[in-house]
Amino acid sequence: MQIFSQSYYIVRFNDCDPMGHLNNARYIDYMLNAREDHLRDSYNITLPEFARQGVAWVVTNHEIQYIRPVFYNDKVCIASQLIEATDTQIKVEILMYDDAMQQLKALMWTTFTHIHIKTGKREKHKAEFQQFITGLIARDIKAAAGMRSRLAELLGTLQ
Repeated sequence: MQIFSQSYYIVRFNDCDPMGHLNNARYIDYMLNAREDHLRDSYNITLPEFARQGVAWVVTNHEIQYIRPVFYNDKVCIASQLIEATDTQIKVEILMYDDAMQQLKALMWTTFTHIHIKTGKREKHKAEFQQFITGLIARDIKAAAGMRSRLAELLGTLQ
């Protein structure tokens, strides 16, 4: 099964500021929407199906680094992968590149906490799901070293 997923998007006019730059908050929207697409397309996971089962994941932390501007009508490649998982949380790395994947535009690490929808409380992943996600963790990323370390690694590789 594929660990690293990617998809392409075109930056829309209404997502930009008056100077034609992608609005900072919209980076997060694009990246989270891409991750949802990746879950569906690469792992056959749909969030509404989990919601029907009474569980969901809520964002408990975003760490984002804006590296280069993205402009109206740019085509971007957004890639994502799971970099850490516990019995109640997952951490996902999402990268936004130019369409040739030569320039890193932004890097985001997002932590999602598994909750029971009715109680709103943290809940452990089911054993079967925990085993599944453990097999998807990108082992070459040292999440414990932190985002700055990862960013230096990525920028060193691209330049």
